Amino acid sequence: MMEPMLLATDLDGTFLGGTDEDRTTLYQLIKESPDLRLVFVTGRGIRSVLNLLEDTDLPRPEYIICDVGATVTHFPTMMPVEPIQSGIAAKWPGDQVRERLKTVAGLLHQEAQQQYRCSYYYDAQTDITSAQTVATAFSCDLLLSAGKYLDVLPGGVNKGYTLLKLLEVLGTAQDQVLVAGDSMNDLAMYETGLRGVVVGGAEDELLTQTASMQHVWHAHRIGAGGILEAMEKHHSFTTLIDNV
Repeated sequence: MMEPMLLATDLDGTFLGGTDEDRTTLYQLIKESPDLRLVFVTGRGIRSVLNLLEDTDLPRPEYIICDVGATVTHFPTMMPVEPIQSGIAAKWPGDQVRERLKTVAGLLHQEAQQQYRCSYYYDAQTDITSAQTVATAFSCDLLLSAGKYLDVLPGGVNKGYTLLKLLEVLGTAQDQVLVAGDSMNDLAMYETGLRGVVVGGAEDELLTQTASMQHVWHAHRIGAGGILEAMEKHHSFTTLIDNV
């Protein structure tokens, strides 16, 4: 009996991207594969993800890592995953960091539930240096992605950090995992050393940062097609596909 595989995937531009045919193929494969566990790893907040899941064509994840790694939820019960969530909460300085960030020129606050992070839009006029100074003062990390998103997160917390913590809780071997993404907030997942795919159409900086990572496949097909392409390169996932 094969060990369950785990797909940890970003949503926008990745799992939700690609052609209708590729999305249909990937989603059907997941639904028909009892030995495949699905984890969403996204910058979206949980409410946004739940709105997406009103679409019955979308496969249901077992876990949802939201807020660029700042929250992690067991989807069937909608309960936070402990002790991971408590550990993240303990690192977050609270509303005081939001108050300080109000003084930074050029930040536009994102209208989304943000419990353990602060999320903004930025542009060429934004004072990134001042935002970094505020983040550092509160022992937080500042993350830029897609040329327009700025997140302030608890120090050391990101998509990769929380995914590794979840794998520990689940007792899942790292060689049974495939990660997928397309933007710079996904970089931390590849930095874990987990086998991964950067899907076609990804952010140029992510392609550059992962160019020398032997465990990362740069797919030609975009979105869901890139995930399928990587599955064909990953021996354990190939076995899973053949068994469907």
